[in-house]
Amino acid sequence: MSLLDDFLLRALLAGIGVALAAGPLGCFVVWRRMAYFGDATAHAALLGVTLALATSLPVVAGVAVMAIAMALTVSLAAGRSYAADTLLGVASHGALAAGLVALSFMRGVRVDLMGYLFGDILAVTRADLAVIFGGGALIVVLLAWRWRPLLLATLNEDLAAAAGVDPRRERLVLTLALALLVAVALKVVGVLLVTAMLIVPAAAARGFARTPEAMAAGAAGLGTLAAVAGLAGSWRLDTPAGPSIVVAAVVLLVAVNLAVRRPG
Repeated sequence: MSLLDDFLLRALLAGIGVALAAGPLGCFVVWRRMAYFGDATAHAALLGVTLALATSLPVVAGVAVMAIAMALTVSLAAGRSYAADTLLGVASHGALAAGLVALSFMRGVRVDLMGYLFGDILAVTRADLAVIFGGGALIVVLLAWRWRPLLLATLNEDLAAAAGVDPRRERLVLTLALALLVAVALKVVGVLLVTAMLIVPAAAARGFARTPEAMAAGAAGLGTLAAVAGLAGSWRLDTPAGPSIVVAAVVLLVAVNLAVRRPG
């Protein structure tokens, strides 16, 4: 029974760690309408897995390198030859397909493809927890440090420039934070669900928050609640843990909207 409690506790802590980092970062993704950008960055994670396996790097390092490369490439190329949404669509689906093809060439290496796509939170180890909380703490510290400049650049880039804030630098900060989140969240919810954990709790918090800070705190809280509820539902109903967490987040989003819109 102690073993059972141990792996459930690790899974719960992993879900909470990702939620606490994804909540505040997800607010900027929602405010800036960067959902497709998040998808492209997350889908590049599969290429990062291949890079890690081919070079014997830690998977987190390979994913982080490829996610950063994808995010920077899309940021630099957007608007030059194609509209931003077109380029993001091509990058998102192209990276996912390329990652799947690249993994198929890895001979003699056992690859848990479903785990990478949808997460395997129940297999989180103590080392994974250290990576998740270490990376999550770095994201939170980075956002706290750049909070006001990031808000100003998000509100109005011209106003930010007039106030001495470089909007390009703030976009780079968000790019790096997003890539780091993808790397640490891969084991928890997988490539296909990372963006959902960014967007859904933030969108739910937007329904009742009155300040940016309140929205960030609310998103972190709702994400944590979704992680707990999703794991509980997965345990009771024998459903996949990662998707169950996302379903719980969507249920919270619907419940918040119904509560906010209810008259009197």
